[in-house]
Amino acid sequence: MSALASPSVLLVDDARDMLELLRRSMKVMGLTPFTANNVVDAIEVLENGPVDLVITDLNMPGVGGIQLVRYMGEHFPHIPVLVITGYPKLEDAVQVMKLGAVEYLVKPFTQEELRDAVERVLNELVGKEEQAAPAVEQRDSFHGIIGRSPAMQEVYRIIERCGNNRATVLVTGESGTGKEMVARAIHYNSAHAAAPFIAVNCGAIPDQLLESELFGHVKGAFTGATTSRVGFFQAADGGTLFLDEIGNASPAVQAKMLRAIQDKEITMLGGTKSQRVEVRLISAANNDLSAMIRQGTFREDLYYRLNLINIHIPPLRERPDDIPLLVEHFNARYSKEQGRRPLRIPQRIMELLSTYPWPGNVRELENLVHRLVILKDVAVEMDDLPRYMKMEAPRSSGPAELLSLAALEKEHILRVMEATGQNKTKAAEILGMDRKTLRERLKALG
Repeated sequence: MSALASPSVLLVDDARDMLELLRRSMKVMGLTPFTANNVVDAIEVLENGPVDLVITDLNMPGVGGIQLVRYMGEHFPHIPVLVITGYPKLEDAVQVMKLGAVEYLVKPFTQEELRDAVERVLNELVGKEEQAAPAVEQRDSFHGIIGRSPAMQEVYRIIERCGNNRATVLVTGESGTGKEMVARAIHYNSAHAAAPFIAVNCGAIPDQLLESELFGHVKGAFTGATTSRVGFFQAADGGTLFLDEIGNASPAVQAKMLRAIQDKEITMLGGTKSQRVEVRLISAANNDLSAMIRQGTFREDLYYRLNLINIHIPPLRERPDDIPLLVEHFNARYSKEQGRRPLRIPQRIMELLSTYPWPGNVRELENLVHRLVILKDVAVEMDDLPRYMKMEAPRSSGPAELLSLAALEKEHILRVMEATGQNKTKAAEILGMDRKTLRERLKALG
C-alpha cells in the first residue's frame, strides 16, 4: 500500500451489499472508508470530510456517477476517482476518463483487481504527500489521551484528519476505553474549539425525556412544561454535540436525529417551526449497532449518517505496552492533587498490572491508581493490590479447586465493584445489567 498516512476513501454505491463489501475491503487494506449511497450525500462528504480517493458506481438512481465525476473535476480536481460499474459501455468509459477518472473497473472484479487499482491510484499521490508533510513521529499522548501503541497512533491520525470539517464521527469501543476523551480531542483539535462542546449520555436519560432534552420543548408540550426550553442541539450550535450510548435512542428520537443531520434543522417538542442548527455530531456506542439494525431497533439510514468516520478504541488488554505509561500519568496527576511526590511502583507490580486483563479498561486502571495514591505515602507493595489481581488461575481442574457458580458470580461482581470504586452505575454497565438488577444481586449474595 502507499506511504500515505491512513488514506481516506469515499465509497459511493446505491447497492448496500456492494457498499459494505467495499468498506470491508478498504479496512483490510488499512484505509479509512467513508460511505454514501447516493451522489448528493457523496458531495456533502466531499465538502465536509477529508478524502484522498473516491470510488464510485456509475449507474445509480437519480443523479448518476458520471455527474459526480464531472462535479469532482470542476470542484475537487486534486482527488482521484476510480469508477466501478456492472453495465460497461465504451462511451461511458471514454466519457468518465475525459472528465478526470483515473481508473475503471468492471463488476464483478476480484479482491486483487480492486487492491491493484487502489494501489496504483494512491501510489501516484505518495510523492506529493511526502513533500508536503514531514514524517509523523510517534506520540505518547494527544489532547489528554494517553498511549504510544500502534493502535493509538492510528486513533491520533484519524482525529487529526477530522480537524477542519464537520463530518459525523462514530466512536466505538468497550465501556471505560475513553470514548468521550476522543470526542473532546476531535472538538479541541478542530477550527471550532472555541465553540461549545456538550456531552450527553443517552443511556442515563429516560426515553420519555430524551427527545425533549435533545431538541427542547415549547410551553405546554407536555404535563409540567410550564416554560419553553432549548435542547442540547440548540445549546451546541456552532460547536460539537457528543451523544454517548446512542443505541438507547428511541425510534422517534432517531427519526428527528436523522433530519437534524440531513437538513441541519430541528423542531422543538410540541412546536411547529423548525430551527436551523450547525452542529458537529459525534456519537458513541459500546453495543453492536449492526446487530440492532438486524433486530429492527436501530435505523440503518441513521447508522450510515452517524458512521461517516469510524474511530474504534481498542480495549486496554489489547495494548499492554500502554499500561505503564497510563500508570505513570495517573500516579503523577493524583499525587500532584494530594500535594506529594508520586508513589514508587516496583517493577514486579508494574509487570503484574501489565498482564492483568482490565475488564473495566482505562477507567478501572485510573480508579486503582487514584485509590493507591490516597491510601499510600511512599511506595506500593504487593499487599496493596486487590486480591483478585494477585490470584493465579488454577493449574488443574480437581474438585478441591472448583468453585460453585454462585461463588464465581459473587467473586466477579465484587471484583468489578472494587475496580469501579463501589460505583454501582459503572459496575452495572461493565457487568451488562441495569443498576436495579445489580442492587438486587448484591443483596441476594449478602
